[in-house]
Amino acid sequence: MTRTTPWFLYLIECDDGSVYTGIAIDVAARFAKHVNGTGARYTRSRKPLRVLASFELSDRASALRAEYWVKRLTPAGKRALAAGARTLDSVLPAPAAIPPDDPHAV
Repeated sequence: MTRTTPWFLYLIECDDGSVYTGIAIDVAARFAKHVNGTGARYTRSRKPLRVLASFELSDRASALRAEYWVKRLTPAGKRALAAGARTLDSVLPAPAAIPPDDPHAV
């Protein structure tokens, strides 16, 4: 049985008041790259101040999907997510329901 490495969605507060969203296996190491200027282009021009929150996801595909939806939030929406006023599940679209009698359901 193989175990997949968990991935994390993280939110970084920048000095201009914006909130950067990214994914990584090791959030602390990735934050260090943002701080030293070898992270994303976005954080090279906006000084990263701190990690506001991180959320564990089961795999890279799940983290990429979550990142897609979280990046569409306003800075206020991202801050609400980081503060716990919203859950990550509330940001993601509901999974399509499979009828219980569907012969193709796994």
